[in-house]
Amino acid sequence: MLDYAKSILSKVSFDRRLFEKELRKAIALLVEHELNLLKEWCYRNFSSKYRDVLNKHFQTI
Repeated sequence: MLDYAKSILSKVSFDRRLFEKELRKAIALLVEHELNLLKEWCYRNFSSKYRDVLNKHFQTI
């Protein structure tokens, strides 16, 4: 599921609304270990564009 979530997030990263929607879905589906990996990957790849969205959804992880 982690690779699938990464793939989807990469594909929708052009649109803030879609990115946030898919990020919420990924967070709901992944287990804790995968969430930590997703969080690291998201910050590496999207922090320059969507830092506020990432902070909002990963603040409790």
